[in-house]
Amino acid sequence: MVNYKDLGLVNTNDLFKKAIEGKYAIPAFNFNNMEQLQAIIAACVETKSPVILQVSSGARKYANQTLLRYMAQGAVEYAKELGLNIPVVLHLDHGDTFELCKDCIDSGFSSVMIDGSHHSYEDNIALTKKVVEYAHAHGVSVEGELGVLAGVEDDVVAEHHTYTRPEEVVDFVTRTGVDSLAISIGTSHGANKFTPAQCTRDENGILIPPPLRFDILEEIEKQIPGFPIVLHGASSVPQEYVATINKFGGALKDSIGIPEEQLRRAAASAVCKINIDSDGRLAMTAAVREVLATKPGEFDARKYLGPARDELKKLYSHKTVNVLGSAGKA
Repeated sequence: MVNYKDLGLVNTNDLFKKAIEGKYAIPAFNFNNMEQLQAIIAACVETKSPVILQVSSGARKYANQTLLRYMAQGAVEYAKELGLNIPVVLHLDHGDTFELCKDCIDSGFSSVMIDGSHHSYEDNIALTKKVVEYAHAHGVSVEGELGVLAGVEDDVVAEHHTYTRPEEVVDFVTRTGVDSLAISIGTSHGANKFTPAQCTRDENGILIPPPLRFDILEEIEKQIPGFPIVLHGASSVPQEYVATINKFGGALKDSIGIPEEQLRRAAASAVCKINIDSDGRLAMTAAVREVLATKPGEFDARKYLGPARDELKKLYSHKTVNVLGSAGKA
């Protein structure tokens, strides 16, 4: 068994407390490979932001669990090399079984999410409580989920939203002992979060998605004041990346995300962790496609993954400074 502290990692407990008090959210950036990890750490060191390195079950299979452990340890050392020992969390995103969560805890993760939202309410509580008991025995923080987000992300698939019921949160948090709670207020997974029919258009013809249900968030805050809240599916789907991808051979249709001003409003509340995955995928794909289309003779992977890494760093820096408010909080 590997203890996360031996890797230089931290859990989320103190970070979330500071985030709520400071009215900002900590970035939870998903990664699958070295270039994404380099960009995340470089951006967060440069902007002096704490960071949650987020790994889905699919990413763990892709990258290999042993390599991931050393990549996380390397990320901590890389940050120091860049000049700042920022707080780094290694977090399992959407763990769906006790066995997966236990395996991650045993291999050095400092935080895990157990997503029992597709089970019945009572089964969700039972599964979440079981994970919490094991995780807390090893100093690992746990995120639970109430409500269901629509969309597709790796192995997580749901066709429809089920908004979180504020009247359930006190019971759920009390009976499970979770450290944070992911809620559903209108965000969704993937780059196609809404259909055009669900949106309105502004004077320039730009599609405007329906607003997040801040009324639900506010009621949840009343029920569990000061408790850490998490937003999944919070990519904004920058249209410049979509345009670049489509210009150079892509076929992304109806790619619509969450407006950044709504995320900033959420970050100033009890929402202290905001997950961003699709935006990074779009930035990386746009940069790679542009290089391969404009330089068709290029075959050195560093020559297209390098620009992709640079674009990712730019994106992540923007998120910490202008959207999440976490810059300068490390």
